[in-house]
This record gives sequence, C-alpha cells and structure tokens, in this order.
Amino acid sequence: MNNGYEASDIRRAQALRDANDDLARYEQLIGFLTADERLGVAAVGDKLIEDAGGLSKLADYKVMVAYGGGKDSTYVVAFVRAVQLRLQLAYGRTFLMRVANMRHAGVVSAVMENIDRVYSALGLLDDERVDLLTIDHTEIRRFRVDLPLPDKLVAINRLDVLMNGHRSAGDGRPTFCNSCNLAVADFYGRAAWWRGGVDAIMTGDSRREQALYAAWILRLAKGIGVDVQRKGMTFQDLLAALRGVGDAYFRELFGDDEHEPAEREVAVGDRSVQPTFVSIYDLVSYRVHDHWDLIVDFLGFRFDDLAFSFTESDCANPTLMAHLRGLRVEYVEGRTYQAGIREYLEFAETMMRRKEMPDRLIDLALGRYDSPEKIDRQREVAATYAENAFGLGEDELVAMVFSPFTNSGARLAEFVERCHPERVDEVPALHAALRGEPGTDSAAGWLSEVSGLSITHLRTLYRSALVDFAAGDTVMARVRAGDPHKSQVHTVDPRSGLPTLELISGR
Repeated sequence: MNNGYEASDIRRAQALRDANDDLARYEQLIGFLTADERLGVAAVGDKLIEDAGGLSKLADYKVMVAYGGGKDSTYVVAFVRAVQLRLQLAYGRTFLMRVANMRHAGVVSAVMENIDRVYSALGLLDDERVDLLTIDHTEIRRFRVDLPLPDKLVAINRLDVLMNGHRSAGDGRPTFCNSCNLAVADFYGRAAWWRGGVDAIMTGDSRREQALYAAWILRLAKGIGVDVQRKGMTFQDLLAALRGVGDAYFRELFGDDEHEPAEREVAVGDRSVQPTFVSIYDLVSYRVHDHWDLIVDFLGFRFDDLAFSFTESDCANPTLMAHLRGLRVEYVEGRTYQAGIREYLEFAETMMRRKEMPDRLIDLALGRYDSPEKIDRQREVAATYAENAFGLGEDELVAMVFSPFTNSGARLAEFVERCHPERVDEVPALHAALRGEPGTDSAAGWLSEVSGLSITHLRTLYRSALVDFAAGDTVMARVRAGDPHKSQVHTVDPRSGLPTLELISGR
C-alpha cells in the first residue's frame, strides 16, 4: 500500500513539474509572438484536433516539421512547439511532434549547434512527445549535436558536386543544388513514412507556393517523358514524379552506370499513409527582423561565418559558389579572382534583396568581402571548407570550372597549357586515356589525381557534352530554366574584352 501510494505520489509530482515546465516555456515562447500570431497558434491547434478526429485521438496524431537548421525553418519549429504546448495546457493532451533534419556535406557543425540550441530552448531534447530525427540519406538516427556524417554520404555528395560541376563549368545551382534538391525529396519520403508515418506535415510554404512547385515538377517531368499522375495528386504521387525526374537526371549525369542512379533514387513511401500538409504561411511573418528577438535571443540562433552564407543560414555551399566564380574568372578567363568575387557579390545582393533579407544580414554577408584583404581571407576560408567538407583542393576545383573533359576533351589542351604546362606534351596520351585505350595507366592516374574523379567517371564526362543552358535540350538545362535563383551580372566578354552581361545561378 505504502509503495503504491509513494509511486502514485511521485507520478503526480512529476506531472505537476512537467505541467509547470510546459506553462513557463509556453509563456516565454508566446511572449515573442504578435497578437495575430497567437490567434494563429490557437487556430492551428483547433484544426489539428479536428483533423485527428477529436480530442480523444489527439495523443496518437503525429505532426512532422522538416527542419533544415536555417532561420526560416527555425521559426516554423518554434510555432509548432507553441501549438503543441497550448493544446497540452488547455486539454491535458497533445499531438506527437516529429522534427526531422536532413544533412549533407554542406551542413557544417555550426548548423548542428544552432539546431541543438533551438531544441534546448524549446525543451525538445528530452520530451517524450517529440521525435528528433537526423536523416543522412538512408541512415535515420535520433538527433545528437555531434553525430558524425557517414562517409558514404560525403562520398555521394563529393561525386555529385564534381560530376555536376564538370557538366556546368561550376555554375552554382547545378553544381551544388540539383542533386541536393532531389535528396530533399528523398528526405521527405523517408522522414514522413518512418515507423508508421505521420498524419500531417507542417510547412511555412503558402498553398500557392506548394501549387506552383507541384505544377513546375509536373511540367518538368512531362517534358522529359516521365509518366505522372495529374489528377487528384497526393504527396506520394509528387514524390513519384520527382523520382522519375531524378532517374532521368542521374542517367544523364552518370551515363551507363546503373549503380549511381539507383543509389540516389527518391523514396516515395507507403500509399496507405498519406500525410496532409498544413500551412502556417498566412498566420505569420517570415521576415527574420520581425522575429529577431525570438530567433536570436531566446532560441540562441547564431549567424556563423560558414553556416550563414549569403541567402542561406543552414549551408556553407554558397561560400563555395562564390569561390568557384573567382577561380573561373582567374584561371579560365585570365582576369583576377577578386573580379570574379565582385561579380558573385552583385548576384548575391540581388538574391538577398529579392528574399527581403534585413539590411543587417546583407551587410554581414557582403562585409566579409569588402576589401582585397578580406577577399583573400575568404578565399582561404572557402579553400579550407572545400577540403574539409568534400576533400577537394584547388587543383580539383580549377579543373571543374574549366570543364576540360566534356565534348571529347575539347578544352583539355587549353586546360593543360594554362594550368599544368609541364604536361603539354602529354595531351595526346591524356586523350588516349580518356578514350580508354590500353597502355595509358600513367596518364589515367594523373587525370584522376588532378580532377578528383575516377577514370571511369572521367570517361563518362568525355562522352558527355558541356551543358548548353540556352538550348534547353538536357534535364540539367530544363531544371535551371525553371529555377528562380539566377540573375545577370556585369562581367567582361573573355573573347572581345568588352563589358557584357552573364546569367549565373547560385544562392
């Protein structure tokens, strides 16, 4: 009897402490929200009760938030946590919350540290009502701030950067984002259907944005010959369309290699479980300066030098996009690295203002490059990051922006003459190695060393064309044609030396 009484007494005391913790955290959190946003928290909570089938079923209802670790998705996580706590305090029960973060080689440790601080401030780390998942391609684990990236994932990302970069002369979006965006689709499929799946996915995208994105996917899929479901499309149907796009894209990238496209196939989930999307777009403001106190002061978000790169606050790859522009202008066009950086800064400022980023963040991003000395320092930062994240040195990056292996090695002689003049006499042997002729092991070994690619992948490039983005006759060109993250910059025509405009892409 006494033991039973003591156990129940302990449980009641723990429940009271938990309720007090929930109340304190909820009051802290909503203190940063406007009156309209508080009404939005209540409205979303009412909708989730209805969608769950009533209060009695709410505790089994699962809501997912995809968390990249950036400033915008940080706000969505905080908003959904406010909804969860409000329902618990009002009704004594609430939904299960799944927060899933996707990683790739561009996600530096500072991003994981931001995520950890956000989770801690929101009380998510030890809450049984919350699943915190880290998804590294096919590997799904509970979040831990120091979780190492799997070597296999890094190898996939490295190869994709090199193959995409060689086909696009190092243009920002194709090089870093095309494969990554398909990986995001795969991430959604794996996160949403893991261990029985979720009932709803909470998003900050408006319904209009979702519809436009779905329409673009359908047009892209149809344009490359993918058979897609057009009426009554479910989330799974959309992922299936993206799987078709991905299959076509990676077949184009890797040629006859069947392994690499299969390794990157988009997961589509289980048709018996179809999560609904709940948008909070109309209920909140996404301008970061409207929530600066919440994100920075309460949640502990920090705009780290690498984690915050131009338009991104969860990925360091834009720093490399700028670096590649500098290398391209220096080595391919024979101007200066600084000229290439200034051109990328012109592009980046256009993108940041288009996204309505606050002046303080624009100044922070651009200020890192506002003198020749700072540009030199950022060059070192980018070079170190390329080596640490992708195992790529300057030789490999320069080879990539030169794209000397495509079109049967059309630019190989120029590349060797300009960047490796000591091997000019070996150009015929290099071509022979790329054609797969016998007795060319030494030439093949040097080509692999200077490019960072296996001779098999180099021969695939040799049989492939440098993508003509104006022609639109490849999947890569079709993807960039529909990508809004591009703009013209003022540059110099490398042939005439006259001022001109060039369309580049990036973040």
